[in-house]
Amino acid sequence: MKPGVERLDVTTEELEALLESVREPLGEAGYQKLKAALRTLAYVTELLENREATLATLRRLLCRASTEKTAQVLKQAGVEGGEKKRQPTGPRTPETPAPGHGRHEAGAYRGAPKVKVPHGSLHQGDRCPECRRGKVYPLRDPGLLVRIQGQAPITATVYELEKLRCNLCGEVFTAEAPEGVGTEKYDATAASMIALLRYGSGFPWNRLEGLEGSLGTPLPAATQCEIVAETAATIQPALQELIGQAAQGEVLYNDDTSMRVLALLRGGADAGKESGERTGVFTSGIVSTGEGRRVALFFTGRKHAGENLGEVLKRRAAERDPPIQMCDALSRNLPKLPEKLKVIVGHCLAHARRRFVEVTANLPEACRLVLESLGKVYGNDAEAQAQGLSPEERLNLHQAQSRPVMDGLHAWLKTQFEEKKVEPNSVSARI
Repeated sequence: MKPGVERLDVTTEELEALLESVREPLGEAGYQKLKAALRTLAYVTELLENREATLATLRRLLCRASTEKTAQVLKQAGVEGGEKKRQPTGPRTPETPAPGHGRHEAGAYRGAPKVKVPHGSLHQGDRCPECRRGKVYPLRDPGLLVRIQGQAPITATVYELEKLRCNLCGEVFTAEAPEGVGTEKYDATAASMIALLRYGSGFPWNRLEGLEGSLGTPLPAATQCEIVAETAATIQPALQELIGQAAQGEVLYNDDTSMRVLALLRGGADAGKESGERTGVFTSGIVSTGEGRRVALFFTGRKHAGENLGEVLKRRAAERDPPIQMCDALSRNLPKLPEKLKVIVGHCLAHARRRFVEVTANLPEACRLVLESLGKVYGNDAEAQAQGLSPEERLNLHQAQSRPVMDGLHAWLKTQFEEKKVEPNSVSARI
């Protein structure tokens, strides 16, 4: 019999300190790989401690995801046939580019400065050099050339201020800085670019530091974090306005995920358990759409997505109709609202579909029925988008074509339980 493995309790901070002590012999490449492995271990451990992850969930997180297309899922489960995805037949809209085409027209470069280039020898009203009889006039649409250059996301300018010293009294006279230079080392554009790269594009702090350093602007990760934190305090009024605007949306999407925040974890994993306080840290994402606008909000702390959404909706105007809330069926995504505030809950169909994808190998024929039924609904939605239908027209199309499919699927699912075709604790009953 194999001897038991002795348990060794160690914190993430201790492991990272140990890793730092061997950074030089490991080399930078080896150090980064081992650091990524430690962070993955810490993340998986946190998921297991919070009891939020099944083996299937961990497998999806750690292993490369395969396709979830119905035909491929059924093929992997050994089910022959399968309904092919219907191709939308509506006209192609400007938002859907031609297949195999990755270029953009000049008008797509909205941030590019426009440089007007006059003709070198001709002016409006001049005699035509070709026929010698007519006069030339400007066309409404000019010829367009697009030229793209690369540049560093953050650049620095070093001002060398001349200094003069008196050879008699020793007084030093320094040149004044040019007008407009300001007194701050990091201006607002630098803070905005750092925030966009870190939070908009998902650059890790250390990778961002390496990119900027390789382009000649060394900026430590800790310094960048401090710059963003200081700037965030000054734009709180803008954040509050965005929250107020998001509260007026027509459709709101919300979900959350576990988040490691060292400042909130310093009490240890057992902090708060005796008092019954929540110990997990989460980042909630709330996306509000309406009137052609989209507002994305993120909240990080102890609250769940439903609680954060409830705080947002408290700022909704009383005269507005109840919004549609889109989320998965997890109870903590639902807001607890006062009586006067209502939402129309629409659970995410993609989440429900994925549960059937996961068990197709165990229940191939039953899952085939569900996946192909949902495939028809997705096909109807693709048709609506291809035709550029308005929300009202899209609703009418789904009511006419998708509702019979969903009613039939609901009746089938209900029958499985009423006629006891599935066991209460079986895989299919837990979907």
